[in-house]
Amino acid sequence: MAYSAKIGPSILSSDLSCLGSECVRMMECGADYLHLDVMDGHFVPNLTFGHPMVECLRKSVGQDPFFDMHMMVSRPEQWVKPMAAAGANQYTFHIEATTNPGNLIKEIRESGMKVGLAIKPGTTVEELAPWANQIDMALVMTVEPGFGGQKFMEDMMPKVSWLRSQFPSLDIEVDGGVGPDTIHKCAEAGANMIVSGSAVIGSDDPRSVIALLRTVVAEAIQKRSLDR
Repeated sequence: MAYSAKIGPSILSSDLSCLGSECVRMMECGADYLHLDVMDGHFVPNLTFGHPMVECLRKSVGQDPFFDMHMMVSRPEQWVKPMAAAGANQYTFHIEATTNPGNLIKEIRESGMKVGLAIKPGTTVEELAPWANQIDMALVMTVEPGFGGQKFMEDMMPKVSWLRSQFPSLDIEVDGGVGPDTIHKCAEAGANMIVSGSAVIGSDDPRSVIALLRTVVAEAIQKRSLDR
């Protein structure tokens, strides 16, 4: 088994007026990576930030934090080079947003970033499957992308289970409504990269929430390896 439990706070849930220090705080609380939501007002109705912000954050927090860019944009091809130059580590695009995933995967790789491929709740996991061996991570959205604070969609878990059974060593991320109340379902289904926004960042004790999420996932991974 090549994958491990990783917890990535969604920094959009933090106080955006002090984003740099919030990122540092999350890493100090034990985060494995930082999940950065980029929304363009087209692919999703909301608008967040772009590569200039990522560049500033990278300068502010240094080289260590792994930036997982969740590109909720209608033309993901357009931002590959700017995001790579800004210091992004992984470029996660939506399969619904492009007509040529293969080309885009190649372009992301050539820019020096890891490749993530995301699907919205309405998209079948079979649409992602042909690309699974070419990517580093599959992201199964557990809410409709575009807004924080939505309710976790448990009916997305069969997608995660199917991916885990077909691609045993793939990093599988879940994003949306994930926290202490829903982590067990994600872990049992086979997710190992956990995006959590308000449950971590809004907590009085983010360190203990991150530790709890990681423990639940690590135990599920261990159980899966023993069951094989």
